[in-house]
Amino acid sequence: MRQVFDILMVALFLIISNAALAQITNPISKVWIADQGNGTYKNPILYADYSDPDAVRVGDDYYMVASSFNCIPGLPILHSRDLVNWALIGHALQKQPPFEVFDKVQHGKGVWAPCIRYHKNEFYIYYPDPDFGIYMVKTSNPAGSWSEPLLVQSGKGLIDPSPLWDDNGKAYLVYALAGSRAGIKSVILINQMNNEGTKLLGNSTMLFDGHKEHPTVEGPKIYKRNSYYYIFAPAGGVPTGWQLVLRSKDAFGPYESKVVMAQGKTDINGPHQGAWVDTKTGENWFLNFQDLGSYGRVVHLNPMKWINNWPVIGNDSDGDGIGEPVRTFKKPNVGKSYPVMTPPESDEFNGSTLGLQWQWHANYQTAWGYSSGNLGFFRLNCIPRPAETSNFWNISNLLLQKFPAPEFTATTKLTFDARFDGEEVGLVVMGLDYGTISIVRTNGKLEIRTAFCKQADKSGKEEITSTVPVETSTIYFGVKVEAGAVCNFAYSTDGEMFYPVGKPFKASQGRWIGAKLGFYALRDGIINDAGSADIDWFRIGE
Repeated sequence: MRQVFDILMVALFLIISNAALAQITNPISKVWIADQGNGTYKNPILYADYSDPDAVRVGDDYYMVASSFNCIPGLPILHSRDLVNWALIGHALQKQPPFEVFDKVQHGKGVWAPCIRYHKNEFYIYYPDPDFGIYMVKTSNPAGSWSEPLLVQSGKGLIDPSPLWDDNGKAYLVYALAGSRAGIKSVILINQMNNEGTKLLGNSTMLFDGHKEHPTVEGPKIYKRNSYYYIFAPAGGVPTGWQLVLRSKDAFGPYESKVVMAQGKTDINGPHQGAWVDTKTGENWFLNFQDLGSYGRVVHLNPMKWINNWPVIGNDSDGDGIGEPVRTFKKPNVGKSYPVMTPPESDEFNGSTLGLQWQWHANYQTAWGYSSGNLGFFRLNCIPRPAETSNFWNISNLLLQKFPAPEFTATTKLTFDARFDGEEVGLVVMGLDYGTISIVRTNGKLEIRTAFCKQADKSGKEEITSTVPVETSTIYFGVKVEAGAVCNFAYSTDGEMFYPVGKPFKASQGRWIGAKLGFYALRDGIINDAGSADIDWFRIGE
């Protein structure tokens, strides 16, 4: 007879299994909605790892972009009409250059903090690859296809670019340096740029040195207002820093500096790195992130006011000009109300494309898997493990999505067509540490297996934590994520009764990203017709 714990776990997993029709007809998140339905919102507005957010308003529409590092498709594009409700509408980067590098997983490399701007009826995104330089992509339709990445400036350690097409006819690019690549950090630089935004002109000029009072100053975003040039730049480090603003009457300085937002007495750590946007009604707002470890860098929205030509972000209760981030607040006045929207989480795999929430860990290769169109499943093929791999750290064909909330349940149904021993498909919660639940063929028979790996990035070894023989190839897997990112695996053979297996474990962040959840399909050795798994659906619920 099973323990009370087992019974409780079964009930939790049944909640989502019985909510299938609701998920199909209502794409709104079941686990996190920022819009409180009473004219207010709660932070974070996106409880997911959209790190280093930047945004721009064009008419009634707001477009946000975020870092994506090695995950592909990259440069996610989100859209909103009210700054609280956001939809994921596409990605600006379908394949990451240099291709020979990013065809294999490159943890923490690739797309760092991007910047999105609108100029002469086109959207521009400038993004840095700290190992290769600053790239630019552009489009007239942010929900459509974007141009191929253009290397605007090559160089190791160039990060966080932000363009400005000035009203004097000149164009500039402001950026920072990554100490891990350049051997220098905590400075802000500027270059003049050609009007097409395709190359930098002349030599770099240092605008600000933060070493003494604002160490690790980075992520600059340049704007112009009331004849002042403003550079919004976070300082003090990701988990613990503050938001700094520089201003000058000349693009090349000298610049005054002022701290305009810090944690203060709140429980919201490191409030910085983001985007100033306004509304057509004259309000000002700031989108920024908070580092929550395993959950990644989640997105907050804070009110902003201009006082004596300085911005003040958040709630400045003591009037010292340094705001503190808000947990709840009145929604922005954008002139009308808009319906609740959230990025996608569940996927029925009933079309010819994956849901926009899914990303591979490297540039996609056709053999990894493909949609089946009207057949109603996604086919994952068992790809050979690299010979030098002792764990999942160097596995490229991981199909993953972000954690969507502090607590949630994910379940999936799949059918395993195992053709040879050593083939395995399953769910993985991926980070520096990771856990898996899978179905494996061993000695001609199938078994459910759970495993955990500590410090995968340092060649940690997998520990198999449970094995259960099964006689069916159609399996339901689930993972319950509790507060603190504690994960519990379960499986079912009929979709009704779920059995907890393995040991609870705490998810960990990856390299510059939060923990991610999704699928893998692997095998030992190379064969000319490997096994596969057909994933029927994947659902997120409470």
